[in-house]
Order: sequence, then C-alpha cells, then structure tokens
Amino acid sequence: MAARYCEVALPVPLRSTFTYAVPAGFNGEDLVGRRLVVPFRNRAMVGVGIAVSDRAPEVARVKEIAELMDTLPAFPPKLIELGHWISRYYLAPVGETFRAMLPPEIELHQDREYRLTAAGRAYLQELAAGTESMDAERPDAEKEDLAILRQFDSHEGSLSSSRLRRVPGGEALAEKLVRRGLLTAQSVVRHRQTRMQKIVAWKAEELPAPRPGNRQMAAEERVREILTATRGPLPIGLLMKQAHVSRAAINRLEKKGRIITWDEPLTAGEDAWETDFTPPANVLNAEQKQSLREIWRWLVAGKFAACLLHGVTGSGKTEVYLGAIEAALSRGRTALVLVPEIALTLWVGRLVRARFGKEVAVLHSGLPDVERAREWWRVRHGEARIVVGTRSAVFAPLENLGLIIVDEEQESSYKQEETPRYNGRDTAVYRASIEDAVVLLGSATPSLETYHNARAGKYHLLELTSRVENRPLAEVRIVDLREEFRRQHRAAPVSESLRAAIALRLEEQTQTMVLINRRGYSWSLLCRGCGAFVQCENCSIALTYHKSRQRLECHYCGYSIRPPKQCPKCQGGYMYFVGDGAERVEEYLREQFPKARIARLDRDTVRTKREYQQVLGAFASGEIDILVGTQMVAKGHDFQRVTLVGVVAADLALGRPDFRAAERTFQLLTQVAGRAGRGELSGEVLVETYYPDHYAIQCAVQQDYAAFYEKEAHFRRMLHYPPFTALATVLVRDRKIENAIRWSRALAACFAPFEERGVKILGPAAAPLARLRREYRFQFVLKSPQRSALGRALSSCLDFCAAKEIPATAVIVDVDPTNLA
Repeated sequence: MAARYCEVALPVPLRSTFTYAVPAGFNGEDLVGRRLVVPFRNRAMVGVGIAVSDRAPEVARVKEIAELMDTLPAFPPKLIELGHWISRYYLAPVGETFRAMLPPEIELHQDREYRLTAAGRAYLQELAAGTESMDAERPDAEKEDLAILRQFDSHEGSLSSSRLRRVPGGEALAEKLVRRGLLTAQSVVRHRQTRMQKIVAWKAEELPAPRPGNRQMAAEERVREILTATRGPLPIGLLMKQAHVSRAAINRLEKKGRIITWDEPLTAGEDAWETDFTPPANVLNAEQKQSLREIWRWLVAGKFAACLLHGVTGSGKTEVYLGAIEAALSRGRTALVLVPEIALTLWVGRLVRARFGKEVAVLHSGLPDVERAREWWRVRHGEARIVVGTRSAVFAPLENLGLIIVDEEQESSYKQEETPRYNGRDTAVYRASIEDAVVLLGSATPSLETYHNARAGKYHLLELTSRVENRPLAEVRIVDLREEFRRQHRAAPVSESLRAAIALRLEEQTQTMVLINRRGYSWSLLCRGCGAFVQCENCSIALTYHKSRQRLECHYCGYSIRPPKQCPKCQGGYMYFVGDGAERVEEYLREQFPKARIARLDRDTVRTKREYQQVLGAFASGEIDILVGTQMVAKGHDFQRVTLVGVVAADLALGRPDFRAAERTFQLLTQVAGRAGRGELSGEVLVETYYPDHYAIQCAVQQDYAAFYEKEAHFRRMLHYPPFTALATVLVRDRKIENAIRWSRALAACFAPFEERGVKILGPAAAPLARLRREYRFQFVLKSPQRSALGRALSSCLDFCAAKEIPATAVIVDVDPTNLA
C-alpha cells in the first residue's frame, strides 16, 4: 500500500498546516477531523487532521503521527469546512482556529521529563564519593545538588516535573541543572487517569426482609428504602449522607449480598436549579403563531434561511424559540441556541430542559473542563439533539443541524477578543448556510448591521410589536440631573426622584432593579493638588476603588494596591474619590432604606454559577426588595413583580471613543427598561442623565427603534462606518515602545498603496488604551466599501510581517471589530 500523509492543524500562531506520515497501523482509519498526537519540535502536541493524500512532501524526513486520541472523529465534515472559513475570513492561524473549536483535553496533560546526562552521573559519583565527615563542610548548593541527583538515581535516572513538585524547590533546581548540562528536559504528553466513583444498588433477588429492632437493622432498612423506593442506584458518598450510615455499614451489606457495587467515571451531579422547575404556561398570540408558521415553512423547504425576529421586550420571543425547536426536532433535525452570556444559559437552559428533557446539552466556558468535555462528546455521539450555550457553542458537533437561534444577537460578547477573533452571530449565519438550516436572530434592539440586512431583503423580517397578553410597555421618565443639582445643590449616588420612587415601591411591597454599569465603589482616585489619577503600573488606565477589599484595582490586568494617602506623583495629601460605582450605590440605598432587603449582582459579588443562581433565585422568589447590578441584570431575565427600574448614570457609554457608543447606550437603556412591568403589575423606568436631549436617550425613552435606526444610520453613512462599510483594525504592540513605533511605521508604508485601491487607512495612532499589560499599542483603522479590497490589504499586511520578521504575536488583525475603544 502506498504511503499516506496527513495535513495536521496545530495550535501554533502560524498560517500553515504540518505534514505527518501515517503509520502502517493507522491505514484504514479516517483521520480527517480526528484529534492526533504528533511530535512537534521537542514536544508532543494535539492537532486536528484536516486532509489526507498520497503525495509525499518535499522534505528529507517526515515525522509520523504518534497516536489517535478518539475512536470517532471530533469534527464532522461541515465543522471542518466551518473552521477553514473562519481561518480565511478572520485571517486567523488555522491551527488556533481548530483549537478554539475543540473540547477541553481532559484525557491528556503536558508534563516535563528530566533525565540524568553522562555529565550528571559523573557529578553525582563525585559528590557521593565524599565521606560523611565531609558533608558538614559542603557548601549548601552542593548539598542541594546531591539531594536532587540522588532522587534521580533512585528512579533509574528519570523524573517527571509532577514528581519533582513534591520536593521543595525541586523543579527550579532541576531547571538549573539542565542549564549546567547535568540533566536533559523534554515535554511529554501523558494520559490522565479517569476519576472513578463506586455506585451502590439494592440486589434484585428476593432476600429475607431485615428484622426491625437493633441499630444495624434500622440502618439496613434506610439503605433499602433509599435504593429501592426513593432514588435507585446512588454514588456511595451520596448514599452514606442520605441514609446516615458509615462506610463499614455499606461494606457489611455488600458481604451479606444485599447490595451490589460497581465503579463508574465521576461526573458532576445535576443542579436542582435546572431540574426542579416548572416553566410558565403561555398561550401564543397571533403574531407568535404567524412567526412560527413562517419558520415551519422554511424548515420544511430544507434550505438556508436567515431571519431577524424583532420583538419588543416582553413580547414572547422565547416562546417562539421553543416552538421553533420543537418544529425542527419533528423534522428529524437538531437545534442550537446561542445566548450572549453564561448567566443567561441558566435561565434559557432551564426553559429548554423543562420542555425537552435529557435531549439538551449545555456548553459554555464556565463549566469545569470535565463536565464541558462530557457534554461536548454527548452531542458528538448523538445523545443530545439540542445545545444551549454561549458563543463557543456555535462549534457544537451537531449533525443534521436544522435550526440555529441567536438570542440578543446585538451583544458585543458574541465577539471573541482573542485569536481566532470570530463573531459568534456571523459564524452562526455562515454555519446555517452550509448546513441548509434556518438561523433565527432575535432581539428587541438589533444591531444596525442585522436590521440593515433585513431591510435590504438579505434576511427575512418577523416582528412582534406587542407584549404578551397585550401588557403595556413600562412608562419611561427622564431624570435631568442638571435640574436635580440646581434644586438639591449636591450630587448623591441616586437622584431624589429615584429615591422617592424606590420608597413608594417598598410601601407597595413590589420589587426594584437599579442598574449602574460601573463596578466598584468609586471610578478612580484623584489628587486635588496636581490633578493626577492613581493609575495602573501596567496599563494606561485609572485604578478603580473597591471599598469592601480596600483596594484600588485594574479591571484589565488585575494589578491592585492599597489606596495611597499621598499622591504618588506630587506627594500631596489631598486625595479624592471620583464617581460612584455599584458598590457605592448599594451602600447608599442601605443607608436610605435600612429595613429593605438589598442585594448586588456584579462580577465582584458573584463569581460562580451557584452564587449567580442564589442571587437570582432569591430575587425571583421575592426574598430581595432591591437588586443593584451592572449590565448583568439588563437582559433576558423575567421577574414578574418588578415594577420599577432605575438607571443610574445612563449616559456613561456616550463618552467612549467608539462609533457604536450611541447604539450601545440605546440598546442598554431599552433592554433594562424591558425588565419592568413584565407581570400583571404596570412598570415604570427612571433614566438619570446629564444629556436628556441626546437622540439615543430620547429614542430609548420612547422605545422607538425605527427612529433610532434612521438617525444613527444617517451618521454611519456620512462617516463611512458599518453597515455601509467593511471595517477592520490592525493593532501593533510590544513591551518596547521603540519596536511598536518602528513596526507601525513599516506597516504604514505597506498600507499606503491600498489608499488608491478603495481602502481608507486611518493611523497609525496610539490606541485608545495606549498601554495594556505592559505593552505599548498603536492602531490602524481600515475602511472599504468592498470587503474583497479590505481582505487583500489585510492579507498583504500579514505577508509583509512574515517577510520582515515582525513577530506574529505583535500584530493583531481584527475583522469586523465590535469595539474600537
């Protein structure tokens, strides 16, 4: 049989694949889409096979594939095609693209193996030749060398880094010996042992019933009751806890033959939040029924269709989603539901699981690696036909995909901020096109790009213009903070109008949500003497004050210090905290309403899924009167007793140096306004602002998306921004500012010819965040009415960098960026 060669995509920042010989033992195996372990330089790496051929590469020696990781290819053919498209469209290294698509590698772990060299053995013999009397006179360094080398000698000259970590300072000392030539080091890939748990079941055969009386018999009866009448087979730890018995009692029952046990892989337990839940029963209105009829028609046709489901907040888009999933399953197809944040997977996942049960898998980066990999492979083996997840779930290995739902499609969190810099929404549209599936983009405030596509006829448009049961939209009032200051002559964290409205809701025993899109207690710490802010030492950004921790923190790199009493710049003692964050608003409301039950929901108070569930669950059950939060509370949640929503500092985003600032402000205000009045009680929204006449705020108050689109689209068209122009950014970065400037100038010369080919080049200029994690940053913005011309300019840029040996990690290309700030 002729030799075969496999093209393997490896997770390295290079725009090429690598060719490996297929060992004779792997002939007949399907390698495309398979995870493969291959040697790369001096280590083993896991890659993806993407093509097989009989043509030998033009190199002297070709390394062989070392191992096949799975019996089933990780990727079906459509996902291989999707990965290639992402690599081309977003100009991402193909190996890093497929790495982002793969599940976590829970089967393997990287280790480092150290071996004694001939010089090391000679040195060990020399040290060991000394007498015990000489040991006291040895230098400490020689004693350390002798101790660690004896470890190697007792293990046949080889030790792994995991074993050396058990010796204090062992790994660091081993690295020193490597530099001295006494040891060699090599990266190796090892298989992880699967963690197992013992499962206990009551034996099915009829045995004499335990006689009541003594304590042993009572314990046996409790075990029998739990394993037969109540729960069935259980992990031994859970059984001991529920039956209040010891391990010895379980062992005694096993010897008697009353129970049987076996080992199973350890898996995460079910979450009561997702299982003990009855979804609300809703009757579809005429608009919802019409939308589902259209979706059914597209599913029956079996062809690609893209649709914008534009519905006001509270219009029942989720019911349309559930009906569409049911329709897809009835046609023998599978379904994928994307949500913008991990938090929303909890709510949407509950609803979908309540309707479709165990056919649902949940995928997002917040899951432990083992649980995430287990869910991913459940999908790959066809055990789950519906996937709910965040942006990375767009790569779920569903076959025969019929429906993709992208909820809150306008959210910037669908954009990946590291390589590959894909947009989950746009990737979902492309995946639907190659799968002949229906893609449903849902939003109350769609992005301008999506709405423009719908108006131009590229997407279908379905509209839900009224709330469920014809409930009225919440009344929205503007609180002009300029007038408030004239009356009060002071600035408080919450306006007097909002404070009075909260007091009224507490009397009525309804609930309030307060949104302030700023974490921390104060925005920054200012010196009143010289005007300097206390800044991060790694980033060009002022530090945020967190009172609960008594720290000034950088939300970009994690740097933190205690608040200085003197200015680091001028040594002045007049330090002043500027601006109010969510922590300060919570404190102020506790002072004003000491008897109210108040909670805060942001990244500082909830860091795990369970903490998030506890806060939202308490608010949903009425145990909390006032919920203060950042944008985490603004989208997707359905609380029936919320009658007031207050938006503090609503115009914060308007000052950002980003052409999408007005759009983001409008979307946030409209979304948070939709949290009020979703039940039988009417709702009210108070919006605090210093710019009450801005069109984004005015349109949000009127909840008039069409008017906002017309105004914003006019500015975008005049200034040549999306959706009327294709956009990309090129960021040049380095820890040495001289390198960043030199490379930026070189790229400016590379881009210059494209000015005459329909590409507008802005820059290089210092990026809005000029220094991040100790790296200096300069930015180009490229605009073109023709996407093909933009693509040629960007490809030329990357080729130029490779030719001039500019490091691949120093130049970041971002196609269709969602954020310029």
